Amino acid sequence: MFDGLGNRFNDLFDRLRRHGALTEADVDAAMREIRVALLEADVALPVVKQFVDGVRAKAVGQDVLRSVSPAQMVVKIVHDHLVETLGSDSAGALNLNAVPPVVVMMVGLQGSGKTTTSAKLARLLKEREKRKVLLASLDVNRPAAQEQLAILAKQVNVTSLPVVALERPVAIAKRALDVGRREGYDVLILDTAGRLHIDEMLMQEVAAVRDATQPTETLLVADALTGQDAVNLAKSFAERVGITGIVLTRVDGDSRGGAALSMRAVTGQPIKFMGTGEKLDALEAFQASRIAGRILGMGDVVGLVEKAAENIDREEAEKLAKKMQKGSFDLDDLAGQLKQIRKMGGMGGIMGMLPGINKVKKQLSEAKIDESMLKRQEAIISSMTKTEKRNPKVLDASRRRRIAAGSGTSVPEINRLLKQYQDMADMMKRMNKLGQKGLQRHGIQALLPGGGRQQH
Repeated sequence: MFDGLGNRFNDLFDRLRRHGALTEADVDAAMREIRVALLEADVALPVVKQFVDGVRAKAVGQDVLRSVSPAQMVVKIVHDHLVETLGSDSAGALNLNAVPPVVVMMVGLQGSGKTTTSAKLARLLKEREKRKVLLASLDVNRPAAQEQLAILAKQVNVTSLPVVALERPVAIAKRALDVGRREGYDVLILDTAGRLHIDEMLMQEVAAVRDATQPTETLLVADALTGQDAVNLAKSFAERVGITGIVLTRVDGDSRGGAALSMRAVTGQPIKFMGTGEKLDALEAFQASRIAGRILGMGDVVGLVEKAAENIDREEAEKLAKKMQKGSFDLDDLAGQLKQIRKMGGMGGIMGMLPGINKVKKQLSEAKIDESMLKRQEAIISSMTKTEKRNPKVLDASRRRRIAAGSGTSVPEINRLLKQYQDMADMMKRMNKLGQKGLQRHGIQALLPGGGRQQH
């Protein structure tokens, strides 16, 4: 999400940096470009006007025009204003300070991903917050909607309320609340029914559930791909039902991101989470400062560290570090590394969080990094025997042909993987030989092929 906006902003800031000193005319030209970039990103017109006016007011001040690095000051002003527009980081936290079970009501249109998001949120609360969660489906209109939530609940290891035939939504909600109190649940997530469009019946049903359960949080689940329609949807739900936050789904499919900026500004309610993929662990807390950092090419190193902590097994990482120190890195270890990269969202997912990556995005796209290559490389290693993994030197031509057939790949792909492995193994041997003091003395160049010779 926000790729298009990020690219436009980065081109603009690069040009500003080349100016050195900035005149008021330069700032005005920059504001015009920011306006066009926001409109192209599908941000609502009143929000664009408000944003540009706010940035201009600060950017033409004497502090900017006379500062040592005016372009950097403009970047900072735009960053701070983005954070302000997207909502403060603390505003995005889920409010769980209420008498348990804390009721979280999920609302939105049919097809926005409400049911899946309910299960994702249940998983997140169970895993990260260590809460006991009960899921209840109030969708009695859509065929098999209640069964779908029960299946997803099982997948994330939380309880779903047993289905009672012909029970109406308000009755289900009351029963769920009763079960939640009696059985000591911390959080009750109510997955309400949706419609294909906003209508009176939908609003009345959701309002009746709200009145019966008094939810602490009412989260609007909206598809980021719907653009301006998502803004109208948010406005309607905010006015008729009252929402406390927004969950944006399918943000991985939306490169513009206008809905996020607009919905927050129009409703006055924060975006609390964003769905970053179809898997049940693909739900991220929405933190304005980090998202603003990603838009402006500053990266999200904190997010990357958190993702690593969540996906990487510490014991395995320590074992691997010891093996690397000894120089005894084998193909099984390489397979483990490939798996960890995939778990963290692949090379694209990792690189999107690195600072300054926007500068090299064009080169990366031209280099055509193939994410499916990681899976193929794992398949190649899986098709090897234990002996072959431990000692790749035994891999002659006939063995390579057998592995290619077994993994559905080609011999050149196997050769590339083995070359990659050999380069890593050689680097580790050089690292082991140099030791920490040698590495400090000669620097990273000493690890590159022929690096040791270059130092003499």
